[in-house]
Amino acid sequence: MPGIFTISLDFELFWGVHDKRSLKGYGRNILGARDAIPRMLDEFERYGIHCTWATVGLLFFDTKEELLEYLPAQRPQYANQALSPYPRIGRIGPNERQDPYHFGLSLVRRIRGCPHQEIGTHTFSHYYCLEDGQTAETFRADLEAAQRAAARLGIALRSLVFPRNQLRADYLGICREFGIEAVRGNQARWLLSSEGEAGETLIKRIGRRLDHYVPLTGHNAVTPEADSHGIVNVPSSRFLLPASARSRMFGHLCHRRIAAGMTHAAATGQIFHLWWHPHNFGIYRSENIALLRQILEHYRALADQYGMVSRNMGEIAASVLGGLGHAPEGVRPAPAPRPCKETRQAARVSVVAT
Repeated sequence: MPGIFTISLDFELFWGVHDKRSLKGYGRNILGARDAIPRMLDEFERYGIHCTWATVGLLFFDTKEELLEYLPAQRPQYANQALSPYPRIGRIGPNERQDPYHFGLSLVRRIRGCPHQEIGTHTFSHYYCLEDGQTAETFRADLEAAQRAAARLGIALRSLVFPRNQLRADYLGICREFGIEAVRGNQARWLLSSEGEAGETLIKRIGRRLDHYVPLTGHNAVTPEADSHGIVNVPSSRFLLPASARSRMFGHLCHRRIAAGMTHAAATGQIFHLWWHPHNFGIYRSENIALLRQILEHYRALADQYGMVSRNMGEIAASVLGGLGHAPEGVRPAPAPRPCKETRQAARVSVVAT
């Protein structure tokens, strides 16, 4: 079997950082992401990259009025109330044009219109499964809201990325209830595990940063596995540290680390799963696009040398479940890609900062 290169992106705009950042301090990153996303899509189309865009359900709307109609009745009551996005909803703008930080419908449509791009879910509300105050019932209500929001656009969500990688194995049955077939898990290494905010110790954060430069956790090639629910876990390999967070001195070490992992996966028939957030590219956009292009050039070289292919999470899950010969009812291959008809200029929204 050929090795597989896959990318998943945590598409969340300000909903993913509202508890940690302010619009004043981080708003330009969010606005910059709106420019970076079409540029990333251009690169993906040029190099034939299949990508999963794990999208927060709150972004599937153009107006506040529409958004309010789709809010779940049951919501998590986090012990840390700052984690909840719901109090913030009353203060957002009326539509995407006037509030580009919290609405993303035009971007969802741009992504959907390009080849090989899968719209997945990052839950409806950027839901935290490992934090005190949430329950299985509120998680179920959140996923139902996510599917309803996507369905209004004719999208069936098949892949899920847990916000802040807070995967709960006991919630996977709920995921399957709502048609999820693929999740992005964590590698079975302490340094790469997620235990909620309380488990994010200083030692772990320092270790993860060092791991960007030196192979503390190995090559990070992964193998997907299907569980008893018929959900395929496609573990992450590496987070792409953006140019804004890398010193020029050590930037080449980050690239070499990723390239080595990709080469190992190609040579051994495994998967290399790269991920990041679009807002990580919100500043230093040209430098980050150049970094991405280097990685995609390496993928192209591996495709020529080893036959490596690019697949999104949904396509990987369909292949794994189909190969088992007993795919659960309702499991079907990813839909054929739609041709890219929109130009970058037509996709951008003229915005007025709030």
